Amino acid sequence: MGPFVPPDVVVDGFKERPESLTVQGDRLYIGTSTGNLHVYTFGDTPDRAAELLETRKALCRKSIEQLAYIKDVNSLAVLSEAQVTLFPYPTYSPPAPLVKTKGALCFALHTAVEYLTPGTTVPSTPGTPGKGKGVPAVVTRLAVGCRRKIVLYSWRDGEPQDVQEFTLAHSPRAMVFIDSEFVCWGHTPTDYALTSLITSSTVDVSTPIPATSSSGSIGTMGMGALSGLGGYMTLGLGAKAKPCVVSLSESEALIAKDNNGFVVGSDGKTSRNENIDWPAPPDEIALVKPYVFAVLPPGSVPTSQVDGLPAASPSTFIASPVVEIRSSISLAPVQTIPFPPAPLTVHATAATHTVRLLTPSPSDKSPLFVVSTPTDRTAASNAGSAVWRFRMKPWNQQIDELVEVGSYTEALALLDSLDAALVSDKEGRQRQIRALQAVDDFRNAKYDDAINAFLELNINPAKVVALYPENISGRVAVPPEDWIPLFGGPKPKATEAVPAPVAQPALTVGSPKAGERPGTPKSVESPPRAPTPQGSIRGVLKTGLESIVGAAKDDDAASIRSVRRPPKPDNFHRSIEVLMRYLSDRRPKIAGALAQFNITSAQSHEMPILSATSKEDLLNLPNAPLSALTPEELVRFAQIVDTALFKSYLLVRPGLLGPLCRVGWCEVSEVEELLREREKYQEMIYLYNGRKMHGKALSLLRQLSEKETDIHDKLMPTVSYLQRLGPEHLDQIFEHSRWVFDQDRDIGFEIFTSEEVELPKERVADFLEHIDPAICARYIEYLISERGETSQEFHDRLAELYLRMTVAAKKKGDDDSRKMHYEKLLHFVDTTQHYSADRLFGLLPPEDFFEAKAILLGRLGRHDSALEVYVYRLQDYLKAEEYCKRVYQPNSPTANIFLTLLRIYLLPGPSAPPAAQLLPPALELISRHSPRLDPVATLQLLPPLVTAQDVRAFLLESLRAPVFDTRVVRSVYKAREEQVARRLMVLQSKRVRITDSRICPQCHKRLGGSVIAVHVPHGEVTHYQCREAFARKLKEGRA
Repeated sequence: MGPFVPPDVVVDGFKERPESLTVQGDRLYIGTSTGNLHVYTFGDTPDRAAELLETRKALCRKSIEQLAYIKDVNSLAVLSEAQVTLFPYPTYSPPAPLVKTKGALCFALHTAVEYLTPGTTVPSTPGTPGKGKGVPAVVTRLAVGCRRKIVLYSWRDGEPQDVQEFTLAHSPRAMVFIDSEFVCWGHTPTDYALTSLITSSTVDVSTPIPATSSSGSIGTMGMGALSGLGGYMTLGLGAKAKPCVVSLSESEALIAKDNNGFVVGSDGKTSRNENIDWPAPPDEIALVKPYVFAVLPPGSVPTSQVDGLPAASPSTFIASPVVEIRSSISLAPVQTIPFPPAPLTVHATAATHTVRLLTPSPSDKSPLFVVSTPTDRTAASNAGSAVWRFRMKPWNQQIDELVEVGSYTEALALLDSLDAALVSDKEGRQRQIRALQAVDDFRNAKYDDAINAFLELNINPAKVVALYPENISGRVAVPPEDWIPLFGGPKPKATEAVPAPVAQPALTVGSPKAGERPGTPKSVESPPRAPTPQGSIRGVLKTGLESIVGAAKDDDAASIRSVRRPPKPDNFHRSIEVLMRYLSDRRPKIAGALAQFNITSAQSHEMPILSATSKEDLLNLPNAPLSALTPEELVRFAQIVDTALFKSYLLVRPGLLGPLCRVGWCEVSEVEELLREREKYQEMIYLYNGRKMHGKALSLLRQLSEKETDIHDKLMPTVSYLQRLGPEHLDQIFEHSRWVFDQDRDIGFEIFTSEEVELPKERVADFLEHIDPAICARYIEYLISERGETSQEFHDRLAELYLRMTVAAKKKGDDDSRKMHYEKLLHFVDTTQHYSADRLFGLLPPEDFFEAKAILLGRLGRHDSALEVYVYRLQDYLKAEEYCKRVYQPNSPTANIFLTLLRIYLLPGPSAPPAAQLLPPALELISRHSPRLDPVATLQLLPPLVTAQDVRAFLLESLRAPVFDTRVVRSVYKAREEQVARRLMVLQSKRVRITDSRICPQCHKRLGGSVIAVHVPHGEVTHYQCREAFARKLKEGRA
């Protein structure tokens, strides 16, 4: 498995020696060592071989060393005989030699769209779009490396420009454009430089120095590795090595130094920390974006690097050349193909072919062509050379294969490098692969990175929670082998029996071997090797063989020292902490989204429970921003998040469960048993209360009360809970308060006297009356005294309760209880005004409750009847007198109340006691309240036999003539008022007159307009400042 399909032969049996290749559209141009040019056409399918269109014999007199097609001038650039010549297409005549390129060694071609500011000829930003500014132009540059110089030919929209020359210190033997300004070139296999086409400056490329040469290189491998290379090595060592350089992007180039590859920027320095470490110096390199091809010599790549080839021993190497393909993004190897791709065994003793990349890096859409030639001269003469074509798989297929083997980082990097038009739903694929990468990070204990990605991608919380054990995720738990399919990845393949190793052709490397973690790039380094420069790919990606060898070396050192192993990290608790961070981030945001629909956690009991939704439906909830979800989906998210957060806190922070229990969307059925196992009963009660599951909470409280011995500790938790329930839970309050009343009625009564909520008073009174009328009466007393209840309904009901309890106690013969309830009744009817007196009077028995009747008659305004009850029925004369005192009001209808009582005493009715019995209280009334009795009416009521001595005090009080005394006092007050009025009038009539001749009696000066003072009683007038002295003088004169 790899990004390229197995190479196929497009030209076979090519008898001449190919020296150069180039591609233009579906045309393949092959230049030979004899100067001939062969033009082939090829199709896109492997079953169709290239067809020869034409052959230009003796196009050049000598070998054609390099070819390129220049679209702007529709010509073929040919390097031959140390000079570049342009051959017009398709006639190839007349040739146009570029005269200034004599001594040419190589050339490079670059085409880009540049933007020119109007009125100028210099591009503002060479090779880059001008974002709508300036005039766009297609600029093609042909840089020719000659002896110690670079000659630059350029065309702008097909028009030739001035030729430029740049003098160098060395002769370029390989060159490539980095961008429109910089050219990277090499003059030896290890020496490279960059030349600016604008400033004409040249800088040497500086790269890190390897610590030691690689032990896997050709020069340092054992003799066993070189055995059997025979003819190939003889031919290869005689050839002069050339520098290898390719352009990776508009800002980077890859150069090969020995067996290392470095990525350099336009400043001449390495632009990446990573570098390539090939097993041996590559013969040639080329680029098909985004992949780097390298031809490695025979015997340099171990068989363990290639899938499908059995290795007899770790030191066995592939005896043929190898084409290694690496990602230009990560520099990691992605495919390794022995060449030619034909059946061969590891026991081959010699290379059978040579492999050359005779074409410069093609365009993005072009395939790459490789030439293989038999090393045996006879075979080469008979069979000729073959041209192989590497065709890239479709981008979607490459990405799918990378995802299938778990190479998510490489898949993302590949996606980022592609235009959106080349990949279907690029953004969606990126999101999916990022999610899979996050799952892979989670699997490898990179919890923070994984959770950050889940947050950024708005992953369904159910999927995130499903990655955790069942004690956290509950029924949405997913086994690790199903994590990738859960997030949209491929399903794992069923494990199959591995057949015994057999000799078969090995074409690609892509899927991880057994024991390797999916997603880890394969290394193509030979075993065992010396250290390589820090930061190289080899330093990061070791083969399994190297790890074994390194471990063996470390065992000797470990035997002579004792190293204490660090404690194993607690990944489980660390993952829980990260999950809590994720859930705590989601929780307020989900609450905010629900608030947009006027949904709060207080309504959680009204929503469908989480267990009513299947596991599949929960995991299939969309991965979308919260603002794009429906209220039902948001509720499910809230339930999932709060339930998982609750379980997480229960595991690592059980002391902080309280707030989650009181408010939230936690699914009770999934956590209540966990709380019960840990005896977190208080948290269970909070949880039930928050979800309005009051029946369960109260049942649990009753169970817990059985463990208590103190009655207060047994009942008060239930009482406190019931006190907080509102009127919508009245039936539950009644149901669960019965057992409290059975235990202690005083504590049970506190349930209905809480000020936290207000319950329907009528229904509460009905319930309490059903339990005990005394408790109902107590409740109504509480309403009247504490809550200020004034409704007639409750007052009438309380009076009836008193009456019924009094009657019941009398029937039972309980005098104490009867007396207590009757006194309450009397006090109630006597002190309150909010009951219906006539209704209550009608409920009283005819031959009992006379005092209550008297009070009620008084309430009805029937004072004479009330007094008759006191006097005739109760014969309680003091209460009758107290009644009169209470209702007496002068100058009102009750002003003669005492006279009414006296009349009842002295003029008794039929039901009255004997008259002789009523006369003493009547005489006492006359003696004590004579001022409130009319004397004449009183005397008329007295019986004839009453002596004057009996009413002496009354008579003396009456004979004082209080009317005369009042008249005298009134006359005196009137005379006094008149006297005062006359005196005031006299004083107000007095005046003083100030004339010009009036003299101050104190200083004998004229008063004039000065401030004056008037002295009493004779009206002397002095200056104001003389007043005190004159006043003293008057006082002395009076003395």
